[in-house]
Amino acid sequence: MDINGSVALVVGGGGGFGGATARRLSEAGATVVVLDLDEDKGAKSAAEIGNGAIYVRTDVTSEESILEAIDRAEDLGPVRIAVVAHGGGGGDGRVVHRDGAPHSYDKFKRVVDVFLCATFNVTRLAAAAIARTEPLDSGERGVIINTASIAAFDGSIGQSAYAAAKAGIVGMTLPAARDLGPLGIRVMTIAPGVFLTGAYGDVAPEDLHAQWGPTVPFPSRMGDPDEYAILAQQICENPYLNGEVIRLDGAMRFTRKGN
Repeated sequence: MDINGSVALVVGGGGGFGGATARRLSEAGATVVVLDLDEDKGAKSAAEIGNGAIYVRTDVTSEESILEAIDRAEDLGPVRIAVVAHGGGGGDGRVVHRDGAPHSYDKFKRVVDVFLCATFNVTRLAAAAIARTEPLDSGERGVIINTASIAAFDGSIGQSAYAAAKAGIVGMTLPAARDLGPLGIRVMTIAPGVFLTGAYGDVAPEDLHAQWGPTVPFPSRMGDPDEYAILAQQICENPYLNGEVIRLDGAMRFTRKGN
C-alpha cells in the first residue's frame, strides 16, 4: 500500500513506539494524526513532526473520544492506516504476594481494559473508518497495526495481568484479519521485546542497557523505537502481510524472572 497521500492514526503518538512511527509515516508522505492522552507529549510530537501532522487528545477507553479523533482525521483525507502503540497501567505483581495477599482484581481488570479492550476499541472504530474509503487499485483499503509484547508468549513473574492483556491482542489478530479481509483491510501485530522507551521511567539509558543488553542474543542491546517504526512502515507497504504476529526482540526470550 502506498503510504503517500494516506491519513494515519497513531495511538500513543507522543510516546516511544508511537512517536517514532508517526515520524516515519509522515516522512513517507502520510498525514499523521497523533492520538494521545498526554497533552504535552502528544502536542510536542505533532509539532516536531510538522508536515500537516495534528494532535488530538484521546482516551482510547472511550468510544466518544476515539470517534472525535477519527472525525478530525477524516477531514484531512482518506484514513488508511491505524497504529495502536499506547502504553499505561502496570499490574499488581504476583498472583499471590509474598505477604499472602491476592493480586488486586481491580488492577487486573484495569490492565486488561487499558491494553486489550482499548486496542479492540480502536481496531473496530478505525476499521469502520477505513472501510468508508474507496479501495485502491489492488482492492486494499488500509491496514491496522496493533502492539503486543513478547510477554504474551513468555511472561515473567509478576506479569500475569500484562501478559494476559497482550496475549489477547495476539489472539485477536487472525480472526480480526479474517473479519476485515472482505473489506480490503489487513490486521497485523508487532510483539516487541525490550526497547528503550519511556516505560522505564527515569532510569538512565546506560543502566538499562547494562541490565537488559546481555539477555538479548543479537544485537546484545535494547531495541530502538525507530526499529519498531521501520517494521510498521514495512507492514504498511507489503500487502501480503496479514493476520500475523511478528516478534521484534533480537531472539530474546523472557526467563522466569524476566532477565
